[in-house]
Amino acid sequence: MRRRGEQREDNATLIGMETNPENNYGSISMNAAVQPSNRNMFSDGATRVDFVLVWEEGMSVTPAHLVKREEFLNRLTLSGLLHEQKEVLQAKKKICFALLSAPWSVLCYFAEEISLRVPLQVVTTPVINWSEQILSQLSLHSPLSQDVPNPPPDYYTCQFRTNKLQRFLGSDNKDTFFKMTQRHQVVYEILARTPYGSVDKGEVGINRLLSENVFTAAYPLHEGGYQPPTPPFPPESLGLRQILYVYWAQWSCWRRYQPLDHIREYFGEKIALYFAWLGLYTCWLLPASVVGTVIFLVGFWLVATDVPAKEVCDSGNTFIMCPLCNICSYWNYSSICVPYKVGLLFDNGGTLFLSVFMSLWAVTFLEYWKRSCAVLSHRWDCYDFEEIEERPRPEFTAMAPLTIRNPVTGEEEPYFPENKRLKRILSGCMAIITMIAVVLIFLMGVILYRTILSIIIFKSKKRFYIFSADKIASFTGSLLNLLVILMLSRVYTALARVLTRWEMHRTQTKYEDMFILKVFIFEFINFYSSPIYIAFFKGRFVGYPGNYSTLFGVRNEDCGAGGCLIELAQEMLVIMVGKQLIGNIQEFAVPKLKSWWQRRKMNTRLKEDEVKEAHMEEQQEEGVSPWEADYQLLECEGLFSEYLEMVIQFGFITIFVAACPLAPLFALINNWVEMRLDAQKFVTEYRRPVAERGQDIGIWFSILQFITHTAVLSNAFLIAFTSSIVPRLYYRYTRDSTLTGFINFTLATSPHSYSQEHQNTTCRYLGFRDKNGEYLPEYYHLLAIQLSFIIIFEHVVFLIGFLINMMVPDIPEEVEVKMKRERYMAKQALAENQSLMNTIIPDDMESPSSSIRWRGSRPSPSQSNSPPSNLEEIPEETDTPGSC
Repeated sequence: MRRRGEQREDNATLIGMETNPENNYGSISMNAAVQPSNRNMFSDGATRVDFVLVWEEGMSVTPAHLVKREEFLNRLTLSGLLHEQKEVLQAKKKICFALLSAPWSVLCYFAEEISLRVPLQVVTTPVINWSEQILSQLSLHSPLSQDVPNPPPDYYTCQFRTNKLQRFLGSDNKDTFFKMTQRHQVVYEILARTPYGSVDKGEVGINRLLSENVFTAAYPLHEGGYQPPTPPFPPESLGLRQILYVYWAQWSCWRRYQPLDHIREYFGEKIALYFAWLGLYTCWLLPASVVGTVIFLVGFWLVATDVPAKEVCDSGNTFIMCPLCNICSYWNYSSICVPYKVGLLFDNGGTLFLSVFMSLWAVTFLEYWKRSCAVLSHRWDCYDFEEIEERPRPEFTAMAPLTIRNPVTGEEEPYFPENKRLKRILSGCMAIITMIAVVLIFLMGVILYRTILSIIIFKSKKRFYIFSADKIASFTGSLLNLLVILMLSRVYTALARVLTRWEMHRTQTKYEDMFILKVFIFEFINFYSSPIYIAFFKGRFVGYPGNYSTLFGVRNEDCGAGGCLIELAQEMLVIMVGKQLIGNIQEFAVPKLKSWWQRRKMNTRLKEDEVKEAHMEEQQEEGVSPWEADYQLLECEGLFSEYLEMVIQFGFITIFVAACPLAPLFALINNWVEMRLDAQKFVTEYRRPVAERGQDIGIWFSILQFITHTAVLSNAFLIAFTSSIVPRLYYRYTRDSTLTGFINFTLATSPHSYSQEHQNTTCRYLGFRDKNGEYLPEYYHLLAIQLSFIIIFEHVVFLIGFLINMMVPDIPEEVEVKMKRERYMAKQALAENQSLMNTIIPDDMESPSSSIRWRGSRPSPSQSNSPPSNLEEIPEETDTPGSC
């Protein structure tokens, strides 16, 4: 205890600013063994290759492409990038490689421009997984952990400032001060904002040139090969790519923790966060699959002891059912003995428990991910990235017609008028609505296909096909729907990308969020419209004998003999499992075929003269050059398709889990395979992507929350209206507790007028109607109970989910304390005077609207933003407080 006002010495240690040569920021290990020589060099053997541009010269080259390419390369030279050209001759064309390197002056200038973070001091606190911590307290070894060599060191970091260069760790070594991923980011920033023609026409950046086939590829180089040396070898001698291959991408690593820090070091935070989310999601699927499988197995016991199932199978000719279509014949209810029993495997008392469990499972999983994401984003120094550090997109910087003064920093920033963006967004919404209408038209086409196919099969008068008409029509309709889904997805994704680029969003995060939102709205309708129709609409508006409802003159679809729930389970398995199988086959086979074809094209070289022959022999002796080897790999298309596949799967196992308890198990098996396939693609088959920073999984988290809330309502309606649970409970407590006579209770008798029109034959149909077709009181009793069940179910689940959200903080307490402490330490370390509040702010504090101005003559970014050539000679300036 201390008295108020009593002075106490502050014993806290601030971050040390001294530079220790042993703690090299560019290294991935503190005591790594000697690494193989770096071949990613210019011909002088000293200049690093930071990026590679590729184009092919052959018969199809146009003069316009030559002009654009030359102009672009000249502008890159004006930006300060070093450039060296290599050529590879083939049978009918020549492949040209432009090797780019950023000198020290360019790196420093753009590192400050795009707010790169560099180290202040090594963090010595060990990273311990929570499960390992629990097992260590019990003196047990975690079976999931593995000792991965050369763990990347963790640092206290700060935004780079040139005038404080000497304060950063490793600043005495210019070759290794910036990590390779940071060098890639700097060069890509220049490539993305450099114009090659009219800026007003959008002729800016490498992405536009790639889409116009002026360049065929643009990529940073991998750091060596992925195959480890011949054993025995010390693990510390492996390069980072080899470590990822040995300890992550191989199939034997399926039961091990992922080396997330190594993934982040090599591929950047965005890719590392995706694999962290996928790994956590897969682990959480394990308890969900166990519960779902147990409930499915319990269904076998219920089938053997279920009284209504016995009544159906032993009914003989007791229940003569009305025809299921206008030309169909009467049929015995006992003929559906097997489908009825199969339906009980999915529709039993355990379904209610599974629905509640999966709803709470989804809520808890998302809460735990928020905590895990907070830990990772703090450890990787990107927790405030989107709010504070994220810069405008390079394309936006180059093409925005206006500038505006940032009210926080006082700096001039590019600006695009919000009213124009709103108009463009509304135009994009019209395109989305049009595509959704196309999806619904295809859905109606599939519905009509099933009905017409059933009629055709019945007209064939072949006994085997007639007996299975509804099953054949339903299964082939599901396959047709899957093909339509995959076809429309490709078309709409390309359209959404064009629309989002046209909307001119300021930051990369905002751009990606809007693109993802567009695609997800469409994919939600595309993938889930057919299951929603089967679950909630099919068989609901059929009418009754003598008064059937029609669609385009065709009688509305009724549920099959086994009920709509079993059809929903079939639709789910066909779409979800079928899509996963097709996706995994594509991910496994297609990249290998493409890589083989790319290598085959690259191996057909021609020798022009003796000098080139000698040069080729030298290359063959030392192996194919790194830029050639990486050109043979496939272009990395980003994480969008990977996230979308997992989010659609998440929707199936939560929204429709009441119809298929085995869905979590199929998802778990798929994700085990998916994780290894994705790891192999990134390490062995893809060109190295440009590392991107990110603090979370973006708008995907909000989409998962939306799916979770939708799943609660969907499961409530499934159990209330599609399942037989509520009618069975009603009958058990109002009629007979043994459920004897339940089948007769659920069947209505055809009206007298209908029987007279059909040779005085009386038939039965599913429904609670009297002989005149009017609803019985039991129908209204059941309807009231079903609506009450929905209200109680969703209120209870949402209340429990709200309590979980309240009790589990989004950020762990120890992480929150660390964040506050580190901010304080960084501020104290870099602010050496007391004028912290005297930040340079313009005297004329204009309103944001009044500070908007046109960009004058719009100088090219490569010229107006070119770094000073003598940056190495700039002396250290007076410290500016608060620069961190």
